[in-house]
Amino acid sequence: MTQTAGAGVEALRAAMAGAVVTPDGPDYDDVRRVWNADVDRRPAVVARCTSPADVSVAVTHARAQGLEIAVRCGAHSMSGHSAVDDGMVIDLSGMREVVVDPVARLARVAGGALLGDLDAATQEHGLAVPVGAISHTGIGGLALGGGMGWLTRQAGLTIDNLVSAEVVLADGRIVRASADEHPDLFWAIRGGGGNFGLVTEFELRLHEVGPMVEFGLFFWEQEHSAEALRAVRGLVADLPRSCNVMVVGMNAPPAPLVPQEHHFRPGFALVLAGFGEARDHARAVDRIRAALAPLFEHVTPMPYVALQQMLDEANAWGLHNYEKSTHVPELTDGVIDVLTEHLPRRRSPMSVTIMYRLDQAYCEAGEDDTAYGGLRAPQWAVFNIGISPTPDGLPAERAWARGIWDALQAHSLGVGAYVNTMSEQEYHRVVAAYGPAKLERLARIKGVYDPGNLFHRNINIKPL
Repeated sequence: MTQTAGAGVEALRAAMAGAVVTPDGPDYDDVRRVWNADVDRRPAVVARCTSPADVSVAVTHARAQGLEIAVRCGAHSMSGHSAVDDGMVIDLSGMREVVVDPVARLARVAGGALLGDLDAATQEHGLAVPVGAISHTGIGGLALGGGMGWLTRQAGLTIDNLVSAEVVLADGRIVRASADEHPDLFWAIRGGGGNFGLVTEFELRLHEVGPMVEFGLFFWEQEHSAEALRAVRGLVADLPRSCNVMVVGMNAPPAPLVPQEHHFRPGFALVLAGFGEARDHARAVDRIRAALAPLFEHVTPMPYVALQQMLDEANAWGLHNYEKSTHVPELTDGVIDVLTEHLPRRRSPMSVTIMYRLDQAYCEAGEDDTAYGGLRAPQWAVFNIGISPTPDGLPAERAWARGIWDALQAHSLGVGAYVNTMSEQEYHRVVAAYGPAKLERLARIKGVYDPGNLFHRNINIKPL
């Protein structure tokens, strides 16, 4: 694609309400910066859109000038797809409005909104939608790939709660996709990523949540990791739908809820969140204590928004990150052996293995109801995230994340994958994620809405 950003920049400025930033601008380095410090790209132009009309103008300009497009919402793309060298970044961060209809239990969410924006607006009415667990993530990139987090067991993925979307297409048209309008596009954007257009508004179904939820953190030192994971396995088998867990291989943080003598101690944590009756959470807490006494614990009610912000600091901007994830059907002894063997091999105390439990409502959507690339069967999503405060430390953490991924493949589902956590463009993993039939359907839809593959800075599906 020919990059000719200099041509027509003034015309672009005149046509857009939002700012157009170029390398000679005083705020250029700020607006081009992304969350993952390992990504350092220099776009020729950043179109800071304030409306769908701005987005349409930017897309049309980029196509006409032969500019490669990157789309930025929260700039959280681990792979760096929200940045580009020499091309155009279409920046939605100025479009963060959230409008809640508490009677209809619907929210209209602008494409640049952060999860924290959505949580704050919906929690004013005691409502929420399933999203991720880091509040400074953008809704756009998260939702288009699936969107999983604390509410997934009781309400499914973000895409399972998508009612409609406003989409800017590759030819600049603005359309609405829903079950009744452009249903093929509506199907594709629910799991197919940013391949089909640029979403400027999501309409999402809401659920009663909070404002207070039950919280429990239980930590076992490395020496008892295998026993702890077996205890978790027994707990989750009949956990109430109103509760969810996250299992984290980590170093205990230097946080107020952690006794000072255990700061930075390696091991495994079980985080238990309860969204229903307090007694259901209390029963689960009692079972955890009875199964294996933790080294330390912290059990308390907390605001739902605080739960959603709990991982923000550990995932702050400016760190160097790499991620490789897989899915296993159960925490078998073989999986536990891999986890307990590989976790101590991390060099950075910031690197983690995070496991989400996916069952209940997650499994109630049909395999072909959406384009989502994961298998809708009970499983654990295992995210291995290498984190370093400096660039020279990341290669070792990347090797660690890849090593644990390799070792888990003998125990993995073998099919299905979460495209939101793919750090590399590996075609064999794209095929494994969607399967041949779903991938062909997606490619045909891509051929209708983006035949020139204008939107290709993503886990790309080539148009058929």
